[in-house]
Amino acid sequence: MKHNIAIIMGGYSNESKISLKSGKVVYENLPKDKYNIYCIKIVRNNWYYETLSGKKYNINLNDFSLNFDGGKINFDCVFNAIHGEPGENGFMQSYFEILKIPHTSCDSYQAALTFNKKECLSVLNAYEIPMADSYALVKGEDFNPIDIINKVGLPCFVKANKAGSSFGVTKVYKIEQLEDAINVAFEYDNELIIESFLDGIEVSVGVLNYKHNIVVLPVTEIVSENDFFDYDAKYNGKSKEITPARISKIQENNVKNMAEKIYNVLNMKGFSRSEFIFRGDIPYFLEMNTVPGLTKQSILPKQAKCAGISLTELFTNAIEMALYKND
Repeated sequence: MKHNIAIIMGGYSNESKISLKSGKVVYENLPKDKYNIYCIKIVRNNWYYETLSGKKYNINLNDFSLNFDGGKINFDCVFNAIHGEPGENGFMQSYFEILKIPHTSCDSYQAALTFNKKECLSVLNAYEIPMADSYALVKGEDFNPIDIINKVGLPCFVKANKAGSSFGVTKVYKIEQLEDAINVAFEYDNELIIESFLDGIEVSVGVLNYKHNIVVLPVTEIVSENDFFDYDAKYNGKSKEITPARISKIQENNVKNMAEKIYNVLNMKGFSRSEFIFRGDIPYFLEMNTVPGLTKQSILPKQAKCAGISLTELFTNAIEMALYKND
């Protein structure tokens, strides 16, 4: 009997358009002979399934079911393709955990933790994970630019604490630029984090549970044409993403071991993609994405391809691991 699979996509954040693209690629690459697949769009105040003719059928939020084609559809598993809120911050994970519906992303605590850059860095600091010096700030809190620069130095990065795809991120070169950068970050979140600039090779490492084993995918080197790996570089072709990365064997081993350690320390499930910058042979952790981009141009699918894993295998495995976890 075929499983009913819901692919959730969209979301409430600035990443919604990217999520719709990811969800479409997931749909196109899941085997239709194995699953009944429904693309569910999640927008504020409305979760719905839309037919090819444009007719919309709302999701029953009491049990995440769908009344369609004369019957009620209950979903056996949810494929989470929502980047940002509410798919990456723990909200959807908590909802499905309450309903006991298997889903492909990590558990709610891990999602909430990794979405909060400040809290994630705080937890990993206890495990002696190398990372940049940082300074946290809450909207409305008084601050002294001199104190901040004394802590993190120049240049530095001002980042919205809970935002993805480099929204709300500014690279600051002069202390006079700091207040404007802080105001930009506060447009995206009421908390921010200011980090010291790390000058080195930037890499991204995917880790996942593949066929009941923790697998670290080939490392991707990120070379941005812009000042840093911002939204334009990520999605508008202003960067080179080289897989496998042009790094030494020592660097490769170090960053793969660290990515796997972080995955295990945080008790992750499903996909993760962590970003690092090398200082010498030591990788410094930047952040983790628990619902990374899944289009053909996205980093994690390219890493999987380099490892000999097709998109169909990658996405099918995510569902099978989620179903197995809940058996």
